[in-house]
Amino acid sequence: MPQPDPPRRDRPARAHLQTALRLAQAGMPALPLRKGKVPFGNCRTCTRVACGGRPNMKTPGPCQCPAVCHAWAAATTDPTVITSPAWAPAWRQAVAVAYHPGGAGLTVVDLDNAAAVAWARQTLPVTRTVPTTRGEHWIYRGTMPSANQVRPGVDIKSCMAYARWLGPGTGTGAMTVLPSTVRALAGKEEATPARGAVVSSSPARAEWDRTVATGCRHTERYVRTGLQRGLDMIRSHTESGAGSQAFGVARFLAAQHTKCPGPCGLDVIGGQIIAAAVSVGVPEAYAERAVTNGLQGVGAAT
Repeated sequence: MPQPDPPRRDRPARAHLQTALRLAQAGMPALPLRKGKVPFGNCRTCTRVACGGRPNMKTPGPCQCPAVCHAWAAATTDPTVITSPAWAPAWRQAVAVAYHPGGAGLTVVDLDNAAAVAWARQTLPVTRTVPTTRGEHWIYRGTMPSANQVRPGVDIKSCMAYARWLGPGTGTGAMTVLPSTVRALAGKEEATPARGAVVSSSPARAEWDRTVATGCRHTERYVRTGLQRGLDMIRSHTESGAGSQAFGVARFLAAQHTKCPGPCGLDVIGGQIIAAAVSVGVPEAYAERAVTNGLQGVGAAT
């Protein structure tokens, strides 16, 4: 006996669920995305990674939560998890489906605009491509660390990242092996900072105190309070956005010291911001670039 069609309001959710199951069957770890096309937030048990995190996160943990927690780390190829009661509320609210490229042995070069696409066509080997709203995804076989803004309009999504599923794409029948050209992008050094810029580099990750800020016009309490608020904001982004938040915090804090004679110890502050971002899963190389870019060009005293 044929089954009745689901109610109209449930059809998008059913379609997303079926897409996720097809991806899982093909060996591509899938997860739902909520409004804004971002992963669902952690449940109370997993807030701020109190549970220890998923086994496939940068720092393996004991999390056994059945819900869609920890963003990309929740992606799975297990159909019993995807169709579980714990995931059902997420599917009812889902607006799109994502997958974990690294978990599928893939790397996505996300080209965000026409200029980035033109650069790729001149520079990268042809591979399977997927049109996006503003540009294209170029998909290669092989994995590497993920990194954002490796050049204007270009992000790399592979390990510890998610990519929105937009269809199988077009291009060559078989995806091209990840080229060294793309691998080199993630390790590319930033351009020399402009004069007066601040470069954050603190391998020891020392904590800021007055001894490294003998020329700062602010009180120690003022600096410590602002820094702690910024670090808390970064650590609260356990699902996504911690790298962008680190950039914003670095830029904001540096701006507070533009009138100081210096030094203000911003290199130490930068090290603490990097450590906070890394603690919630941001690759260290990306965290360092984000914080350096946030501190650059503000004209603050180091």
